[in-house]
Amino acid sequence: ELGLMVTINQRLDMTTIITVADEYGFEVQEQEEFGSDIIEAEAEEIDESELEMRPPVVTIMGHVDHGKTSLLDYIRSSNVIAGEAGGITQHIGAYEVELEQGMITFLDTPGHEAFSAMRARGAQVTDIIVLVVAADEEVMPQTVEAIDHAKAAEVPVIVAMNKMDLPSANPSRIKEQLSSHGLLTEDWGGDIISCEVSAITGDGIDHLLEMILLQAELLDLKASPIRRASGVVVEAELHKGRGTLATVLIQQGTLRNGEPFISGYFNGRVRAMHDERGRKRQDAGPSTPVQIMGFNGMPQVGDAFAAVESEQVAREISTKRRQLKREQDFRPVKH
Repeated sequence: ELGLMVTINQRLDMTTIITVADEYGFEVQEQEEFGSDIIEAEAEEIDESELEMRPPVVTIMGHVDHGKTSLLDYIRSSNVIAGEAGGITQHIGAYEVELEQGMITFLDTPGHEAFSAMRARGAQVTDIIVLVVAADEEVMPQTVEAIDHAKAAEVPVIVAMNKMDLPSANPSRIKEQLSSHGLLTEDWGGDIISCEVSAITGDGIDHLLEMILLQAELLDLKASPIRRASGVVVEAELHKGRGTLATVLIQQGTLRNGEPFISGYFNGRVRAMHDERGRKRQDAGPSTPVQIMGFNGMPQVGDAFAAVESEQVAREISTKRRQLKREQDFRPVKH
């Protein structure tokens, strides 16, 4: 009835769980993750005077072949500092782009499942969603899915109509189809910003970046750089020589080398931090994505990440969380 197709092992967000449970006359009790009270207590102590402006975090979404990756690649390659040997070394799920007017952090969603996973865990990661639609095609099921995500997360959307260099491009048809899904662009009397771009020629991309920064200004995004770092895991992988590597988007505070941390069921100490170009970093402030080495296990996408005061605290929390998980896994299911 909700129009959601769900597989047996897919995570649901809290709103959907409550709706389904309500349908069958059950009440849902949301469980706090063990140790989150320690982390949240610190978050409540933020003083207004500590807050500083932070760069916007932008997620690029859209249908498979509509040019998401080529759009990101164009933005990144035009931003690679001239003369930098090797350019972009590895593909990590988040990039920082530096413009004259300011910084933007881009998240590259590897499929919408990762985005759903983050939302299911209550992680409000993104500030703005850029919806990429190919102007020579039409609004596809994944496009609609991205629109639904944006509405559910209450995140502003900017529409980027890609492939405008093709003679078959028809932006007005796209705008008409978007309007039927509740996205009215400005020239159709709505408030959704739309930009016509080409990831091949680069036309309109500067305008798109300006619009992102303008939207960010309206959102008045702030964070405290002086407290202990907290953030969210954007992706994680097992590297042959370095062990577990996780890309973490720092949302509050500043993370420094050597700091103990907790993330999901695992803990660790920051042994090394790298940016998307493989350069070492000593610290990372709000809205900065970094690849972190030093996990004692593989965290999941969407896991909360938090620096803690000592390795002992981190170990205690992760041991207790793993113990609770084991108990839950072995608990018999009543039918």
